Amino acid sequence: MKLIVHRPDYTPEAEQEYERLSRELMPIVREIARKTLPLLEQENSCEFARNQYHGSRFQADRVAYQDFRYFAKKRPPTENPALVVGLRVDESASMSAFGRLEAAKRAVLAVYEFCQLCQIPILIYGDTADVSRLEQMSIYAYTDFAQRDLHDRFRLMGIRARSNNRDGMALRMIAERLAAAPQQSKLLISLSDGQPKAMEDYTGSLALQDMQLTLAEYERKGVTFLAAAIGQDKEVIHRIYGSERFLDISNLNELPAKLVRIVARYL
Repeated sequence: MKLIVHRPDYTPEAEQEYERLSRELMPIVREIARKTLPLLEQENSCEFARNQYHGSRFQADRVAYQDFRYFAKKRPPTENPALVVGLRVDESASMSAFGRLEAAKRAVLAVYEFCQLCQIPILIYGDTADVSRLEQMSIYAYTDFAQRDLHDRFRLMGIRARSNNRDGMALRMIAERLAAAPQQSKLLISLSDGQPKAMEDYTGSLALQDMQLTLAEYERKGVTFLAAAIGQDKEVIHRIYGSERFLDISNLNELPAKLVRIVARYL
């Protein structure tokens, strides 16, 4: 694949758009963070690391989440609970319809600012495919935990509806970064409105197989996947990801708060 990774710049217009969206969203984000931070302090002082796939102590309160992280295990003195988050944003052309692009920006802004308040490393990439024959795959690196920049919040306003989407490759790039990170919990959320579709024949059963192989490979490496479906292809996305990884977002206005609460749950 002919891949180009872009590091988007930001403009005064992007700063103004951020200010407009953040005025509405930040009270919600701060309230969720206010409730989460005491839990983080308690977790850091706890003798047991919670939300594990196996361990010596069963957590009955986790069963409702159906994510199999039902156990707590003894933590060595040097080990701290930790989470790293990857957020993948589908920038296919169909994202321009029905307010999806605005909803995606609001959600990404909310998750980013929540992670800043809680000091959670976060990586946010957008992607599209088939911009040209010389650019079959495009990645837009809006923020990266390896190079933090306070202006990244303005770069997020550059999320656009562009061309096609080759989901498997986009997920692999983010999952590879998360798998190599030292944090204990690794959460990758894909925000998408449609099924994978790219040239020459990346669609249907071929794309489904590629996606499912990607999920299986990186789940073995400790990455947890969630798919937030905000478009017309929810049934296809549900079939690709499975019920345990699927988030049906029917009301786009609820998307920012829902994603922030999901991230908080994995702490």
